Amino acid sequence: MATQLSGYRLMWIFVMFDLPVMTREQSRAATKFREFLLDEGFEKSQFSVYARFCNGKEQFEAYMRRIESHLPEKGDIHILSFTDRQYENIVRFSGQRRRRQRKNPDQLALF
Repeated sequence: MATQLSGYRLMWIFVMFDLPVMTREQSRAATKFREFLLDEGFEKSQFSVYARFCNGKEQFEAYMRRIESHLPEKGDIHILSFTDRQYENIVRFSGQRRRRQRKNPDQLALF
């Protein structure tokens, strides 16, 4: 029996971080963390904010474990999860103008 896709089951992961870059070692660690997120399929949403779609809580937990195993030694990292339905309702402003709601990516049709 096929599982029906639901905007309440499908999720988005947002990783937000503030990492120190005062030394060469800290800068390398921050770069390594950003590259890790990109390699894991995250997209840069804003500076130090990366987002990725996942198909449920199990996949979210798997990403959490991978992120946790690659945390830099110092800095603050916050991870948020949104259902696909909640993501559709994010209000965006750019250049002091309200932007249209984001259309969820076409990749959702692939699942």
